[in-house]
Amino acid sequence: MQPVRVYVHPGFERRSYSGIPPEPFRNAEQAWFWTMAALLARHEGGSNPGGRGVPRPCDPDDVVRCLDGLYRRKRIDISHARVLRAWGERGMPPDGRRGAERIEARLWGEAMALLEWPLRVRGIVVVPYDRPDLRQVDLSCAPTPCREK
Repeated sequence: MQPVRVYVHPGFERRSYSGIPPEPFRNAEQAWFWTMAALLARHEGGSNPGGRGVPRPCDPDDVVRCLDGLYRRKRIDISHARVLRAWGERGMPPDGRRGAERIEARLWGEAMALLEWPLRVRGIVVVPYDRPDLRQVDLSCAPTPCREK
């Protein structure tokens, strides 16, 4: 497995208090669920936004700022933000296979796709090079359609 590369803005280095290097998130969805859990804990009176888990390369406010930037540039609208908040509080993404959640699943997917890039630029999300879902698919060896016998 190759090491994960992280882009850090020149002159900025996130340091953890425990001496353990911060671990970036694998995707925007993981970052969003962590952010919502930290914001809910802060709202309930908790002081440590990251909890006792793995140190992260950001504060919850950094992820919210990325989302706010998308909203201000009109890349997402208020319906995306409402879906992210509602499902982020539940701690699970909407299921597009269920009829009642189909529209929310589409909005969730759009928002996650748009949020991924700003988080990657800031080093909050890092995509490892060996992720199988990001490899190019060779369509020349696609299965042939079934034939009736």
